[in-house]
Amino acid sequence: MEQNKIVLDACCGSKMFWFDKQHPSVIYNDIRELDETLCDGRKLNIHPDTNYDFTNFPFDDNSFKLVVFDPPHLIKISTNSWMAKKYGKLENNWKELIKNGFDECMRVLDVYGVLIFKWSETDIKQKELFKVINAVPLIGDKGKGNNTRWYVFMKESR
Repeated sequence: MEQNKIVLDACCGSKMFWFDKQHPSVIYNDIRELDETLCDGRKLNIHPDTNYDFTNFPFDDNSFKLVVFDPPHLIKISTNSWMAKKYGKLENNWKELIKNGFDECMRVLDVYGVLIFKWSETDIKQKELFKVINAVPLIGDKGKGNNTRWYVFMKESR
């Protein structure tokens, strides 16, 4: 890994919330590659730097100062829907997938590094998520008028 790559976006999708979609300190990762025209005519392009499964990165322990984790969070959608294409879709094994993904993000995070975890409570509520990952964030934002949540975790030990 290049020394200047100190940030990992574990499942970047189309990099929707990034202001700088080509920041030189970030590895943008997603298991998907996609070029699609959505039903409203907008283009959906998913072209990450790497195509690793977020439950099994080839990176060393404690590699990143910041990890962003915005995994799929919807279950009750069709696999071919534009929402599934845009955000991904969880299957019946979602608990194992999210737990393993969270643990893997924490593994590659440096000690006292920060994990930003974005989640939507549309299908799975915060309480159930925290139970599955067996962790509670330092801080979080409930947002207003939507189901999107932002949680901040810090790795405190090796």
